[in-house]
Amino acid sequence: MPETTRLFYASTLFGAMTLAAAIDEGRFRPGRRVLLVSNNAAIPEITPSLDEAPGFAALRGRFDRIVSWNDVIAPMHPSDWKARAIEVPMLGRLLGDVLGDPDELVLESIAVPPARTLAGLVKECPITVYSDGLMSYGPTRDPLPQEIAGRITRLLHLDLVPGLSPLLLSEYGVPAEALADGSFTEVVGQVAAAGGSAAPPAEAVILGQYLSSLGIVTAQEEAGLHERMLRALAARGVRRVLFKPHPAAGRRHARELRPVAAELGVELSVAPETTPAETYFSGARPGLVVGCFSTALLTARRLFGVPVAAAGGDLVLERLAPYENSNRIPATIVDATSPRLQDDGSVQEPPAVDLEALVRAVGYCMQSEAHPGLREDAARYLRENGPARYFKKRRLESLDLLDRPPAAPPRQESRLRRLLSR
Repeated sequence: MPETTRLFYASTLFGAMTLAAAIDEGRFRPGRRVLLVSNNAAIPEITPSLDEAPGFAALRGRFDRIVSWNDVIAPMHPSDWKARAIEVPMLGRLLGDVLGDPDELVLESIAVPPARTLAGLVKECPITVYSDGLMSYGPTRDPLPQEIAGRITRLLHLDLVPGLSPLLLSEYGVPAEALADGSFTEVVGQVAAAGGSAAPPAEAVILGQYLSSLGIVTAQEEAGLHERMLRALAARGVRRVLFKPHPAAGRRHARELRPVAAELGVELSVAPETTPAETYFSGARPGLVVGCFSTALLTARRLFGVPVAAAGGDLVLERLAPYENSNRIPATIVDATSPRLQDDGSVQEPPAVDLEALVRAVGYCMQSEAHPGLREDAARYLRENGPARYFKKRRLESLDLLDRPPAAPPRQESRLRRLLSR
């Protein structure tokens, strides 16, 4: 019997660590493993790929072959390129010459390229989807063609919010399987030991994201949010802070923070972009981790027992557009469950909330056509809790979950028009 081949796709070291944990748990039958890595940074030519990160050495042995997707499709960008329908048969055969004919695809972010592109080119084999963090708890971003959706057999995810079931792919009847906490943390420890936690000790960590690059806030507002976090930490008496840039954001945010740190007398260090925040948490165990709605806030608290606080959630929830933006569920979960960092450095617990009911209600409002069965849950939540903070008035009105305001009475004709009409 010929040996089976599985094609694993990853674009981040976090994703590769998740795959390693799933492999270690025996979630995949024995066979040949090919890892296809994709560098989705805005300028991949000057940004190290995940397999070039120091800690990747701890993961490499789990795969028989490493292939760069960027090299395969050069000079196209992985996040933008997708095959035209007329090109699919030819490109599928060419891809088969490069990667072989896999018996299974293991993909992240299935709704968007490069994963969706790969699923359309590599046909007639089952697909396992693994989650890319908190987005697994939200609805599928875009409808999938039946040719792809019908091949998805399961969703593997980290159990970042115990008791909360992922909405991702549930409309297609795809079962969700949670990975064991210990499997992931063990892999993180291996990556850290292999050099993946190269950052100096710090009392607190600020998690950078790339909100302005996504058009959620302006560059000035994002810089202001980071400054607000740093000033609040200084007000708490913190004097050593590590800034962790998002892999796709570059180092601009760190440069903007340095003058503020100097003014406050805070020693600011910057972690390498290729270093996952989790590898730092596993060894350094800082006193506090602050961020906006990064998945790393939940991994810090849930998997490594590190205290966390969130800031800027109200601004992001207001600005996210359209309403179905896939960042909405991560922002909602973090805002609803994480302590909130105040400007004076204090930390305030959020109001108590039925998180599952909230997520189901927001998920319905995001993708009502895909999840009609959640309508009554959404209506019940809104009746009991009201629409504040997590819902938009227009969206609720369009779904008939909120009474529309009465129509304004017709404007009375001016006195002159009445005279002329006579």
